[in-house]
Amino acid sequence: MPPPARSIFDPRVERFLIADEGEVVVDEVAKHWAAIVKPVLLLVASVPLLMLSFVVPPQAWWLPAVLAIGLAVWSMWRILQAQMDRFVITNMRVFRVHGILSQHIATMPLSRILDISLHRPVLGRIFNYGHFVFESAAQIQGLSEIRYVGSPNERDLTIQRVIARAGLRGPVNRQTGAPMGGPMPPATAGAGTRPSPQVAPASEERPEAPGPNDTMPIPRL
Repeated sequence: MPPPARSIFDPRVERFLIADEGEVVVDEVAKHWAAIVKPVLLLVASVPLLMLSFVVPPQAWWLPAVLAIGLAVWSMWRILQAQMDRFVITNMRVFRVHGILSQHIATMPLSRILDISLHRPVLGRIFNYGHFVFESAAQIQGLSEIRYVGSPNERDLTIQRVIARAGLRGPVNRQTGAPMGGPMPPATAGAGTRPSPQVAPASEERPEAPGPNDTMPIPRL
């Protein structure tokens, strides 16, 4: 069966996988359509702006024409940027691929993910998108915030499942909040016990002080 056809906007993330180490894609996230709403509206607005060049005085026809062309080029560039942006979840890491002429790749191993915050604005709750904020041991440029992620709740659960399956986080005790089955922290390993005093060995003899009736030997000259 032939592979599915790919568009020219597909960054082909399979090229960046560590295939010989068994890395596979768990989820590939493209930008939600809400990310291109603003560029599309500006692209539509460039059409009437271009029409103004036919009604303004002949000496100033070029001004609305240049503005309309610049606005249209900027809008199409932003749309293409959103189409080429991918956030990828694998069984070993998360990484982001974005860029048109020059491509940028930001990678974060699963072991460095400390916390994931999900922000869903009002429109995001209506149209089912949100923004992810990653907190890691070392903040990586390009992966600190992933915007316009579709189905954010499902993607958050996917990342949590991958981290759990990798053995990086175990089940948590609901009463103490500590991981279950792990080693006892050093600060609480000896809680509630007092150190026993040091006792000298029984075989050790201590010197006795001389009594009042004892005589001191006189050395001979």
